[in-house]
Amino acid sequence: MTLPFFGRIYRGYPIAVIVFLSTGLSVGMTQYSFGEFAGPLREQFGWTQTQLNLSLAFSFISGIIAPFMGGLSDRAGIRPVMFGSLLLIAIGFALRPFITELWHWYLFSALVYAGFPGATLLPAGKVVGLWFPKTRGRVMGAVVAGNNFGGMTMPPLAAGIIAVVSWEVAYVTFAVIMALLALVALLVVVEDSASVRVEMERTGRGDQVEISRAAAKTGITVRQALRNRNFWLIMIGLVAATFTYQGVLTQLRQHFEESGFEPALATTAVSIIAGMGIGSKLAFGRASERITARIATVISVLLQAIGVLMIASADTQALLWVGIFVFGLGFGGLGALIVLVVQEAFGMKEFGGIMGVVQVGMIVSGAGAPFLAGALHDSTGSYDSTFLIIVGIFAIGIVALLLARPIEAALDPDEQAARPKNLSRR
Repeated sequence: MTLPFFGRIYRGYPIAVIVFLSTGLSVGMTQYSFGEFAGPLREQFGWTQTQLNLSLAFSFISGIIAPFMGGLSDRAGIRPVMFGSLLLIAIGFALRPFITELWHWYLFSALVYAGFPGATLLPAGKVVGLWFPKTRGRVMGAVVAGNNFGGMTMPPLAAGIIAVVSWEVAYVTFAVIMALLALVALLVVVEDSASVRVEMERTGRGDQVEISRAAAKTGITVRQALRNRNFWLIMIGLVAATFTYQGVLTQLRQHFEESGFEPALATTAVSIIAGMGIGSKLAFGRASERITARIATVISVLLQAIGVLMIASADTQALLWVGIFVFGLGFGGLGALIVLVVQEAFGMKEFGGIMGVVQVGMIVSGAGAPFLAGALHDSTGSYDSTFLIIVGIFAIGIVALLLARPIEAALDPDEQAARPKNLSRR
């Protein structure tokens, strides 16, 4: 069904915008903005950085719930999953102003992370591959650039509200935004093949109908993936790469301040990394269509490793800014590439389920990285040791991705023949 207010606009575009906002605001409010709330919370409750960072480790909830959300999205569709997930995040933010004990902070953080799989990677993977089968790499880059939009806008929004009113009002504002987005997603997002076909034909994209239909049925099952060596190598590579989110990104604002930046400049530096990511995602998304998503991910992680190494060892602000630039170049593309690597390697047949299993593996990075960062910071007074360890983890991930086999080795001959040409050049 075509909603009247869309007119002649291809419905895939407003759906992509909703996914852009869903992924971007979730990440921007939870990860990029974490440092803005850390100071006020430490001051009001007397908590240590390790205690605060432990809330980030509750991202293991995302890993546990991801396979169920992925399977549900394969069976019931992504719209109800998105709606429920965004509401969970909104509730988690809305309840935070009422915390009085540390366990309250952890409980409400767990609620937020329970909504993450269905609000971030799953919608991007399900929607883009279906509505934009011929240009999925570049569109994925544009959609997941929402992460960077969230990173550019949410920390300044949080900092402004905290400075003028309070951290409690900042979280209530986040909750209202996410609740409204959940309602919009419920109205706009669709993914049934009949609606896609009608829209493609209505807007002159009839040549993409068969590509979309074939892509939706091509690939391997979760069971086949678990028996495939390629799956485990890719799992190791992506888990290693995602140490950057909870081990580096969430700690950067405080690290910059401890390195001599004024608080406002430290916030600006994090926003610059977010802003750079928009161009990076577009570039890496387009590159994935030419050099494969796997090789593009290797380049992304390598740039991050170099940038983090420079940030950790910088003895001048000039060198620190160079590290920020190099890290930002690589970091930006990763959000798009994670989904593209899984699609590229295993197809769309059971994408939700396979992506969910990959996210289970990411419990290692999601839970381990913030604990490592907090504990080492409290014992050494800096994040330098944490960053150097994560550079070593990045190196392991690069090797694993380079050892992974091409996609054809993971598919049966009949599936290879059915695979759309633009998806098989891997």
